[in-house]
Formats: sequence, C-alpha cells, structure tokens
Amino acid sequence: MPPNAIAARLEKLKREVRSEWQPRIQRARRAVKRVWRRETVAALLLAVLKALAIVALPFLVYVRAAVYLYRHGAHPWIAILLSAILTIGIVSGFVILIAHRFRRRARVPTVVKWAAVPVVFTWCVYAAFYLSRVNIKSDDVRAYYSTVNPILRVALSTIVLVDPDLVVTDMGRVREDYRRMGLPVNDRTKHYVQSDGWVHAVDLRTRGRGVIRNRLVQLYFWSMGFSTLRHVGTADHLHVQLATR
Repeated sequence: MPPNAIAARLEKLKREVRSEWQPRIQRARRAVKRVWRRETVAALLLAVLKALAIVALPFLVYVRAAVYLYRHGAHPWIAILLSAILTIGIVSGFVILIAHRFRRRARVPTVVKWAAVPVVFTWCVYAAFYLSRVNIKSDDVRAYYSTVNPILRVALSTIVLVDPDLVVTDMGRVREDYRRMGLPVNDRTKHYVQSDGWVHAVDLRTRGRGVIRNRLVQLYFWSMGFSTLRHVGTADHLHVQLATR
C-alpha cells in the first residue's frame, strides 16, 4: 500500500476514534466538574458550619448554664457569674486548639488573660445591660428593660446576634395595662414583677417574619430552658418566660 494511502487511512481512523470518544470524554469531564463542585460546596458549607459552631457554642453554653443554675437555686447574678467562668474556659480551649492547629504555642494563663477574659467580660456586660432601640417596639416598652430578669436579658441579646431584626413588643406590665388593652386582667402573668423583684416574661413580634424564622426563635428559647407560647392577645406574638423556682 502506498505511503499516502497509509497516511490517509491512519488519519481517517484518528477522526473516527475522536468522533467516537470525544463525547464520552466530554461527559466524563462534566461529571468530574459536577462532583468537584458538589464536594467543594459541601466542604465550604462544612467549614462555615464548624466556624459558626465554634463562635456560637460559648454564647449558647453561657445562656443555658445561667438558666440551669438559676432554676436550681442560684441568684441571677451568681448564675451569670458562674456561667461566665465556664464560658471563659470554653473560649480559652478554642483559642488553644486553634493555635495548635496553626502550630503556634499558646500558654493557658496568657490566653485566659488576654483573650478569653476580655471577650467574655465584654459580652457579659453588653448582654446583661444593653439592647438596641431597633429591637424594642417603643420607648414605653424599653423603660421596663432594666426590670427584666438578667438571665432573660442575656438570652435576648444572644438571639439578636443572629436575628438582628427581632423586636420585643412587651416586657413589664401593671394591672391597668390590661384594661387599657381591652383584655381581662391576668393576675398570674409573668409580665408582672415577681417575688424576686424581676419581670420574667417578654413578648416578641412574629408578624411579617415567616414561619421558619419564628419557629427557629421559639426553638432557641425552648432549648435554652425557657417556656414559650405562640398566642394572640392584642396581636400575634411569641410569649417567652423564665419559670420561677
């Protein structure tokens, strides 16, 4: 067979092979890309969830421990102090683990003094004494904030970190408030100042926020040890209260 004929035949065979295998190669490449994208997204999502867990866990432990200690006899401020000490330990542990991950040496006293204590102290003071005006319905409602049990205040400040649009519509009440709202007087409400000198209940706005969002807020308070009730008084709202001992 002449050399030209052999070359032509080889070229024809190459074209046939390419035409047959090219679609398969392209399908394989697309499949690899899809798998790579899924794995990349999954890895990024897992990394984000881990970061959120690391950031959120100390705050959640702080609130849950304070509620637990209070319900087992501790004074609100003592419960908050002991919970803060526990949170300092958790934050210190996280900082040391992160330092070791990056092959850095972290001494426990240094971490506690310069990282854990400042962070936890700043948060405790902020959470116990401050709630932004945008998270309270009106100045009349805000006037009762200092009468709310400190543990309930801490829980409110914590959920506001992840739900900055949350609005407190009611806190403390007196008997005349029920008559003004056209409701029967409730002598057992936790919106009154209780025997320990604190208001134990707040109402949160649910209108216009979506079912899932409201359920997640309710789940948060329930998991932290509070009683919750979705009901209608003057408007649809979520009632959250700290049980008396």
